[in-house]
Amino acid sequence: MISDQIGTTPWFDSVFKENKELFSELDTLLRGLDRIFNPENLPISVENLTTRNFYAELTTVKDAILRVLSILELVIPESKKNAFWFQKYAEQSYVSDRKRDLLRSILYRQDTPEKSLLLLYDSFINLKVIVSDLLKGDTVSYMGYKNYGDIIAREIRENHYFDPFKKEINPDFDKIRNKEITAIVRSIKDRKTKRLISTIFIFLYRFLRYLGHIETSSHLQVSLNCAFVILVLLRSEIRAFINYLKEVSSEIEDKSLQDIIDSLAFQFSMETKRVYEQELKDLLRLSALNRIRGKIENSSGIITNLTEQCIVQLAQKFNPSIKGEDIFPSFVTRHAQSVKLREDIYVLYEFIEILESIFDKKEIRLKVFDSLRSYMLYFESFTFRLLRYDDYEEFARFFNEFFSITPETISGDASHKILEKLHRFKIFLETTLRLISQRTELRDKPIDKKKAEEILRQFLPEELT
Repeated sequence: MISDQIGTTPWFDSVFKENKELFSELDTLLRGLDRIFNPENLPISVENLTTRNFYAELTTVKDAILRVLSILELVIPESKKNAFWFQKYAEQSYVSDRKRDLLRSILYRQDTPEKSLLLLYDSFINLKVIVSDLLKGDTVSYMGYKNYGDIIAREIRENHYFDPFKKEINPDFDKIRNKEITAIVRSIKDRKTKRLISTIFIFLYRFLRYLGHIETSSHLQVSLNCAFVILVLLRSEIRAFINYLKEVSSEIEDKSLQDIIDSLAFQFSMETKRVYEQELKDLLRLSALNRIRGKIENSSGIITNLTEQCIVQLAQKFNPSIKGEDIFPSFVTRHAQSVKLREDIYVLYEFIEILESIFDKKEIRLKVFDSLRSYMLYFESFTFRLLRYDDYEEFARFFNEFFSITPETISGDASHKILEKLHRFKIFLETTLRLISQRTELRDKPIDKKKAEEILRQFLPEELT
C-alpha cells in the first residue's frame, strides 16, 4: 500500500539528525504562524480592526507558509515525496471513496513522526493554495484574516509530533548552549533557585535561537517577511517571559537576586516598547525594501543585544569573574555601547554645527548637506539600536524630516526653515550628550574627541578636511 511506503518505513531519526537546524527553523515558524493572528502581537497603530485591511499581514503569512514548505521539501527524502504525490494523484484519479477514506485514515493516524511530517506537508500545501486565492483581491477583512488563522492554528496543534506548543520545554531545541552557563546552573545548591535560574536561562537562549533564524542581510521579500513573523513571535514570548519574572520575583528571598530579576523584567519591558512601538510600528505599510530590512536588522539587533546582556548580568550574580566574551565571542559591553552612542551623537552634533557655520555659502552648503546625509544613514544603520526608548522619537522625527529634504529645497529661498530645525535638533543633541555622560559607566570619562574627529573627517567634503 502506498501509505506504507511513505509513512511506516523509519527514516525520520536520520533526517532529523542531519537537518536539526532546519527543524529548529520549522518549529520557530510554526509558532510564529500561530501568534501572528493575534492582533496584540502585531506592531500596528491602534485602530478599528474591523475596518483595517489585513492584506499585507496575510501576504507575510503566505511567505512564511512558502518557507515552511521549502523546509519540508528539503527534509523529506525524495523517494517519500514521490510516493506521497503518487498517492495524492491516485486518490483523485482512481480509487473509490471507500479506498480514499482508508488511505487517508492511515496517514491521519499519525502513529509515527514520518506520517506526522507528511501530514504537515499535505496541510501546508492546502494552506498555500487557499492563501493564494485569498490574496487575489485587494483587501482582506479582519474576520477573514482571523478565520484563516484559526485554520492554521488547528492544523498545527492537531499535528501529533510537530505541534510546537505540545511541550513547555522541547529538549531537542531548548537548551543552554554554553558550558560556562551550564556550570553555573549545576553549582546552585538550592533546588528551587536552581529550577528558577535554569528556566530563565532557557527562556533567554530560546530567544537567541529564534533570532538566529532571522536573515538580517537578506534583501528578499520572503526572507524579510519570515523575519517579521519571528519578531511577532518574540513579542508574544517576551510578554510571557516578563509575566513569569514578575510572578517569581516575590518568591525570591535573596534580595540581590530579586533585584536582578526585577531589572531583567524592566529592561525587556522598555526595549520591547522601543522595538514594537517605535522601530517596527506599521512596518508592513512601508514600500521600500531597504527601509524594511534596516528596521528588521535594528530590531533583531536590539533584542539580541538585550538578551545577551541579560544572560551575562544573571551569570555574574553567581560567578562575578565571568565576562561577556566568555559566553558570546562578539559580546559588546554596556560601557562600550554607551561610548559608541555618545561618540556618534557627538559627531552628529559637530556635523550640524559645521553645516550651520557655512550655511550662507551656497557653493559648499549642498556638499556638506550630502555628507551629513551619508553620516546619518550610517547612524541610522549602526547607532539607532543603541538609543533608549525616550530618545528614539526625537531622533526618528528629525531623521525622517531630513531625509525628505531635496537638493532644491536646501538651495532655495526656504532653506532658512531647515536651518531653524537643525538648530533645534542641535540643542536636543546637547542635552542628550549631557544625559549620556551622566550614566554610571561614563561618569568622569570624557569623550575621545580625537577619535570623533577622525570619524567626522571620513564623511566631510575635501574642502573642509
